[in-house]
Amino acid sequence: MRIQKFLAECGVCSRRAAEELVRQGKVIVNGNVAEIGMSVDPENDRITCEGKRVRIKVCDKQYFMFYKPRGVITAMKAQDDRSIVGDLIKGIKGRVYPVGRLDRDSEGLLLLTDNGELAQRLCHPSHHASKTYRVTVKGEVSDETLTAIRRGVDIDRGETTMPAGVYIQTQEKDRTVLHITLFEGKNREIRRICEELGLQIMLLKRIAVGDILLGHLQPGEYRPLSHSEIIKLHEMVDLPAPEFKHKSDKTGAIKQSIRANKLNAKTTHEKMFEKQLRADIRKSVKHRKKPQQ
Repeated sequence: MRIQKFLAECGVCSRRAAEELVRQGKVIVNGNVAEIGMSVDPENDRITCEGKRVRIKVCDKQYFMFYKPRGVITAMKAQDDRSIVGDLIKGIKGRVYPVGRLDRDSEGLLLLTDNGELAQRLCHPSHHASKTYRVTVKGEVSDETLTAIRRGVDIDRGETTMPAGVYIQTQEKDRTVLHITLFEGKNREIRRICEELGLQIMLLKRIAVGDILLGHLQPGEYRPLSHSEIIKLHEMVDLPAPEFKHKSDKTGAIKQSIRANKLNAKTTHEKMFEKQLRADIRKSVKHRKKPQQ
C-alpha cells in the first residue's frame, strides 16, 4: 500500500495532505524518513506521523454531516486566530477531516470522515460528484444567463466550467434565489461563474452532496450519516458499499441538539421541496454534457 493511501485510510488526513506531510519529513517508516509513493506493509511496518504511531483502524469508518457557518475556515488546525472547523467538532471522538472545502464566506453542508478513499474520490474531478448550492444574487437573472451556466462558462483564459444544472427557486425585483448543481471541484467555482456573468452574490450555501440533503441542521451543528446515506456516497463514486460491523444506525459518538435530533420531523411543504430538489439533481446528473471543445 502506498504511504499516502495508508495515512488516508488511517484517518490521519486526505491523500493530498498526506503527500505534503511526507514532503515535510514528518512521516517515519521503520526509523527512516518516508518518501512519496513508497510502499508500506500496514501489518509489519512501524509508521509514525508527527511523532505518533499510526495504525489502520479495525472499527467502522466515521461519517458526519456538518453545517459550516460563514466566517469559519475549512481547516482542522489553526494557522492564526480565525475560527476553524476543528474548533466546532471537538465532540467527535477520533480523527475526521473535511471532504473538500467551503470558502470562508460560504456556508452549508460539509462532509467529515476518516475514509480517505471515499474522500479522495468525492473530491476528484473525474468522478463528477454532484454538489448543489442555494445562491442568492442581487436583481433578476435572465434566461441567457441561465443558459450560459448550463453550457459552461469561460472563467479564466480558456478555463471553462463543466455544464451545470441551474433553475430559479424564487425571483423578485431586488433578488433571485438559484439552485446550482456542479459536477466538478474548481476553486471558488460558483463565485467565479457569477463574477464572469455579472451576478452579485448575497448568500452562498451548499445544500446537498448527491441527493444527501442538509435538512434542518443549523450553523455549527453536526450529525452522523445514516447507513443508507453512507451507501449512497459510495455508490456515487463507484466504491463498494461498506459492511457495517455495528448494525445500528446510531453511532453514539456525539450529543446532538434537540433540533438536530428532529431531522425527520418535516412539514409537508419541506418534504415536497426536498423531493423536487432530489428530482432536479438526478435530472442534472442524467442530462449533463461534457464541455464543448
